[in-house]
Amino acid sequence: MSETKDRPYHHGDLRRALIDTALDMLATDQNWAFTLREVARRTGVSHAAPYKHFRDREMLLRELARIGFNRLGEAMTEAMSPDLPSTRAQFMAAAQACIGFACQNPGLYRLMFSSDADKTIDPSLHDAAMNTFGILLGLLEKGQRDGSFRPVAISAQAAAGWAQVHGLAMLAISHQLLEEKVGPAPIPAALDVLLDGMCRSN
Repeated sequence: MSETKDRPYHHGDLRRALIDTALDMLATDQNWAFTLREVARRTGVSHAAPYKHFRDREMLLRELARIGFNRLGEAMTEAMSPDLPSTRAQFMAAAQACIGFACQNPGLYRLMFSSDADKTIDPSLHDAAMNTFGILLGLLEKGQRDGSFRPVAISAQAAAGWAQVHGLAMLAISHQLLEEKVGPAPIPAALDVLLDGMCRSN
C-alpha cells in the first residue's frame, strides 16, 4: 500500500502535477499497479481530470517511461566527463551511471523496459529510448575511431554492451549480486571483462 502523500492541487500545470504524483507513487511502491483514479485522488483533482491529458493509464505509463529514458540519458552523459583518460573509461563511467540510475529508481527502470512502455505505438517514447541507446553507440563509434575498441560490427558490440549493462542493472535492483556468488565488487569486475573483450589489447 502506497504511503505517498496526497498533493493538494492548485490551478496550474495539471499535466505536470499528475506526472509528479505518478512518479512519486512509482518510487514508493516500486510498481505501477495504480489507476488513473488513484493518481487523480492523490493529486487532489476530480477523477475525470486526468483524461484531459491522458486518455488512459497506459498513456501515462508511457510518459513516465519517456521521462525515465531522458533522465537516464542525462545521468550517463554527465558521467562521461571529457577529463576521463580514455573512451574505455568513459564507457565504464556511463555503464556504472546506468546501473546506478536503475538502483536509485528501480520501479521506473523496470517500467522503462516493460511491455507497458510500448515504444512501437509512441514515437516520443521510442525517440527517447533510442537517444539513450545512441549514447552507447556514440561511445563505440568513438572507440573504433580512436583505435581503442576492436573494429567489429558496431551492432554486435552494442548488443553485447547493452545486454551486459542492462543485465547487471536488473540483477542489482533485484538484489541478486550476492558477494558469495559474484565477489565483493561484481559490477566493475563484470564491466572490465566486457571491455577486455571489446577493446584492443595493448
